[in-house]
Amino acid sequence: MSAYRRIGRTIGRTIIQAVPTMLGIVILNFFLLKLAPGDAADVMAAESGSATVETMAALRERFGLDNPILVQLANYLNNLAHFSLGFSPRYGMPVADLIGQRLPGTLVLMLAALAIAIAVGLLLGSLMATFSGRLPDRIISVVSLLFYSIPGFWIGLMLILLFSVKLGWLPSGGDSTIGSRLTGLPELIDRARYMVLPATSLALFYLAIYARLTRASMLEVKSQDFVRTARAKGVSPFVLTTRHVLRNALIPITTMAGMHFGGMLGGAVVVETVYSWPGLGRLAFEAVMARDFSVLLGILLLSSFLVIVANAAVDLVQAWIDPRIGASR
Repeated sequence: MSAYRRIGRTIGRTIIQAVPTMLGIVILNFFLLKLAPGDAADVMAAESGSATVETMAALRERFGLDNPILVQLANYLNNLAHFSLGFSPRYGMPVADLIGQRLPGTLVLMLAALAIAIAVGLLLGSLMATFSGRLPDRIISVVSLLFYSIPGFWIGLMLILLFSVKLGWLPSGGDSTIGSRLTGLPELIDRARYMVLPATSLALFYLAIYARLTRASMLEVKSQDFVRTARAKGVSPFVLTTRHVLRNALIPITTMAGMHFGGMLGGAVVVETVYSWPGLGRLAFEAVMARDFSVLLGILLLSSFLVIVANAAVDLVQAWIDPRIGASR
């Protein structure tokens, strides 16, 4: 089967599976959020200091919160059918516009964190597999276990304390220098400085997973017959590790990366809050506090979409790494 046909079949299969999956996710999220106490009218009335019965009733009527839950669900699904995510009572603007403003920051942060986690995880995992059972393997195993066990918010606070407060090397929050008016390369460098700490904080947990998974996968591949045959033919250790062992060990790594890309949004809630990063994670936290369920539903829907797209991309990458995978699907 040609590469183009494999890509077409993968995309077609993804679309067929995605529609009912996302519909089920939307309905489930809608009912789960409705079980939470309070709504946007309660928060807005309390903040304005006029939490009277008449004011709250007017707010609920204005935003359609006084309708029966099934009517609200039908209205939301109708909005989705017209490619609308609804209106945010808290921010006074369409949810799609609000998410569009915050999405680039989160995507850049997630991609940077995932790149750091995969690159460093592969390196550490390869070292662990190479020195299996020896001192480097044990040291890296202990360090990766610490990264896996320590809460993300604590790591973020410690990195701020070390690199921002004590050493003064990196900024402690935000995404760029306020009022700098930089352009071009200086602007890129400035934004990169602000991204180092949050991306590292988000990456460390996943880095530990990839390191240990790479070690296990490479040790499993090393025990197979084709590796012993290549070694007997005199293939150099570097070529044997990179072209034979590591290439075949990448398949479970890419599968896990596809699952983590969508799940990173949950970790981004903590990291973006700690570092005041203007992204979807911080927006989700603000929406929870404001009971702005329209925004939360939009973010959860986008997260589900990212998971589906990431898994489709993983299928394509795995078919490129090992053509037998694409041919069998």
